[in-house]
Amino acid sequence: MRYTLFDNQRDVIILLARILLMILFIMSGWSKLTGFEGTVGYLASLGAPVPPVAAAVAVIMEFFVAIVLVLGFYTRPLAFLMALFVFGTALMGHHFWTMVDAERAANSVQFFKNMSIVGGMLLLSVTGAGKFSVDGR
Repeated sequence: MRYTLFDNQRDVIILLARILLMILFIMSGWSKLTGFEGTVGYLASLGAPVPPVAAAVAVIMEFFVAIVLVLGFYTRPLAFLMALFVFGTALMGHHFWTMVDAERAANSVQFFKNMSIVGGMLLLSVTGAGKFSVDGR
């Protein structure tokens, strides 16, 4: 009874959550897509295996999968896949435990930001996309 407001607006809140979780990825993915060679170079500097393939995976996940998640299509499996992707990027790109001083502090924040996003993706993989989605139709 106490949570009636949330229960009545459940599907709207899930839609808003999908949009807010994916804004960052869509913008970042678009940047990676339009600056693909720079993305390959950056991933090579991080030591990513097969940087062109890693860059293609990043573009697919961050741009195309993010758009599909906003639309709410195959939400549960794609949200879980996105959680794995974000966890992997946190380990590869923000390994603050090997850094010192300001670099450590900045990467610590980025790492835990990624962990928060992983939490959101796991929650979305359990709740599903709600009524306002392709899955909900």
